[in-house]
Amino acid sequence: MSQLNRVLSIDGGGIRGIIPGQVLVEIEKAYNVKVANDFDLVAGTSTGGILACAFLLENINEPDTPKFNAEEVVGLYFKRGEEIFDVPFFHKVRTAGGILDEKYPADGIEEALQDYFGEAWLKDLLKPCIITSYDIINRKGHFFGQHKAKQKADFNFKVKDVARATSAAPTYFECEQIMSQGGGAYTLIDGGVFVNNPALVAYAEGRNIFKVNGDEATAKDMKILSIGTGYTYKPYPYKKAKKWGMAEWVQPVIDIMMSGASEVAHYQLEKIYGTIDNPNQYLRIDGDLKSTDIDPDMDCATPENMSRLKEYGIQLFEENKKKIEEWLEI
Repeated sequence: MSQLNRVLSIDGGGIRGIIPGQVLVEIEKAYNVKVANDFDLVAGTSTGGILACAFLLENINEPDTPKFNAEEVVGLYFKRGEEIFDVPFFHKVRTAGGILDEKYPADGIEEALQDYFGEAWLKDLLKPCIITSYDIINRKGHFFGQHKAKQKADFNFKVKDVARATSAAPTYFECEQIMSQGGGAYTLIDGGVFVNNPALVAYAEGRNIFKVNGDEATAKDMKILSIGTGYTYKPYPYKKAKKWGMAEWVQPVIDIMMSGASEVAHYQLEKIYGTIDNPNQYLRIDGDLKSTDIDPDMDCATPENMSRLKEYGIQLFEENKKKIEEWLEI
């Protein structure tokens, strides 16, 4: 890869994180490009945040090397997906099917994150990262960063807590209150509520942390690979939507909010990179799931659907192989 600052961004999307995960598996296989070795900044929201943490986790038995390869990172979904998105009978009854409380108990996801990340700290991840979440007490975006955690204890958190906070999707999982190493308490929800596609956040953060002759980096100094989790753009017919109240609008609003945020970030980055000599330094990989047999619901973690998501990730890689090769060579 070239000497430009290299940025990887991974969208949110629940179990559909298998798609960008598998794209990165194929990139690792084909070009021996490893996230922890070959990118200078990694950004992630929700499931993308979990992937970012997993790719950058250090192997304590072999310092300065990643604990997991790409195949093992994607294996998280196949090994623990059904457990994470499992609804015990009494939880279903108590919550009236997710209407009175969160749809899923936190036990499954917290046990999985504990098993994968243990007691590792954010500051010990192998590369700078930016993981998004939203602070519902202070009403502002909260951005976890390995490079920030190295500087101040109140920016340092257990990796399992970072992963839990970035994926605390409203209606799916309860919000999460976590403590920094410095003792600060933060009440957080899924970063997808305001920045489901974190590529523009990554660009802004890259300007801060990358220096060129002592000055902030600009678009010409960075190349960004942004990978989505697939989209469907489910229509909401007027005759139905006009009669909806608060309860009926909850899920459509989340869907619209997440897809809309992703579209805006992509549009803005296309315009930014359109101003430099080589606009191909920015590459967005995503795909339309509408014509597939994939269930696009973020929590459809059946073995059959996860297998389809994996196959689609492979397909997306093959369809974009030439663009990926050109991006790698820039």
